[in-house]
Amino acid sequence: MALEKSKSIEAGLHTMLAEEETKVENVSLCQKIKVILTNITVEPILICYVLPNVMASIATQNLNLEKACRVNLELSTDVCDALTIRNASGYNQSDEVVVQKLVSTMNIWKSVIQSLVPSFLLLFLGSWSDRHQRRKPCIILPIIGEVLTCTSFLLSTYFFYQLPMEFNAFFEAVPPSITGGWFAIFMAVFSYISSVSSVETRTLRIGAVNLFSKVSVTIGIALSGILYKKFGFYGVFSLALVMYFTGLSYGVTRVKEIPKKEELITEKKIVNPVKDFFDLKHIRDTFKVAFKDGPHGRKKRICTIMVLVMVIIGPMHGEMNMLYLFVRYRFGWNEIDYSLYSTFHFVVHVAGTIFSLMFFTKFLKVDDAVLGMVSNMSKILASIVYAFASSSTIFYIGAIVEALNGTSFIAMRSIISKMVPADELGKINSLFGVAEALMPLIYGPMYNIMYKATIRFLPGAFFLLGGCLTTPAVFIFFWLYRQHLKDREEDEKEKMQKSELLPK
Repeated sequence: MALEKSKSIEAGLHTMLAEEETKVENVSLCQKIKVILTNITVEPILICYVLPNVMASIATQNLNLEKACRVNLELSTDVCDALTIRNASGYNQSDEVVVQKLVSTMNIWKSVIQSLVPSFLLLFLGSWSDRHQRRKPCIILPIIGEVLTCTSFLLSTYFFYQLPMEFNAFFEAVPPSITGGWFAIFMAVFSYISSVSSVETRTLRIGAVNLFSKVSVTIGIALSGILYKKFGFYGVFSLALVMYFTGLSYGVTRVKEIPKKEELITEKKIVNPVKDFFDLKHIRDTFKVAFKDGPHGRKKRICTIMVLVMVIIGPMHGEMNMLYLFVRYRFGWNEIDYSLYSTFHFVVHVAGTIFSLMFFTKFLKVDDAVLGMVSNMSKILASIVYAFASSSTIFYIGAIVEALNGTSFIAMRSIISKMVPADELGKINSLFGVAEALMPLIYGPMYNIMYKATIRFLPGAFFLLGGCLTTPAVFIFFWLYRQHLKDREEDEKEKMQKSELLPK
């Protein structure tokens, strides 16, 4: 919609999608790609949010490590320089350990801020988005938060010795948190996509959004080490700012709100928008969605899938938080090494996701829950390889073993979106966002404490922890699969009974 010049495309979007759906099965691959490109809406904003965020990640972590070494711990310039360029002859292993432990300690309280504030906001955000049928503000605000964060990093670099590591941590956590961050923008994007797609195309559209995200992550990671090495902190953060402003401009000028199906009477009664947003009754409305009875045991399934979100997203957050520190210590990697591995990892993930969607979903037409089971088994096996990897080569093999892990998220979103009506998608996605936002609060400190405790004898122990914590997801997906089979059997019986009642 955002790429179309005609303003009428938004009003006719649902009709267009319905028409395309009837043709999509009998057209060529090129025509299918054309359909997807024609229906692009908020994806460019997602690219302009995810790509610079990931691209600046190594620079951000290195800025924290540099601050910890030179400003907070006041280690000698020679030692800090050696740590920066990964010259093992210029520092002791204990120097790396003490710096990483300080950063890990900072990450604990940073994770608390990054979890609690978005969780609180998302309780109101989903309800507000549904009531006013507005997704756009929830997409724009997180970008503004990242602009503030990026600007603070430039200030921190300029006043390097005057501002400690805690200054970085504060602005890395607070602006994105109070504007919703990743949780809000993905909640809004998935609600938007779900609203403009049919039930039949939803899995494919959600999969496309995930692929856009993964491609952005791949490019961002590939550029992160190279750009940092070549242009330093100023170059990386300045380029990130340009991309954020590009996404902001695109969102404000090109993305339109979905046409309202009906004018909401409550809008006319609003006097104070702040009071309307933070009205506690809307929290009750949001939670009523999860505990609302419905066909096929809806309440039980939604609650079960919320648990599923936690056991899948939690380990992912924990591992992402520790990965750079781990490979620096375990393999002596620098920024380029990490960028190369991460690029390989995400390319393999994208390939695995495409294979899973095409082979399992399109060709075999397996249930979404089966897709989730395969994905999590891939993750569990890979965690063992990662934990005991004795060389960089074996660590790379772990990424191949984990190739199919990218589809569990798609499976979850697809299952839940098919269970609730369009006018409840904002609330249900906000509940998922709350569950996801709370995970760094639990898993962030857990993984940091685990890493600090095992860094000297088994630094990869947190991977084993992740594998164990992910195991329940396999059984939950299996249970959902069994429930889906029962649903089909009941539907078949109901059809047969109706056909028997018809006059012959």
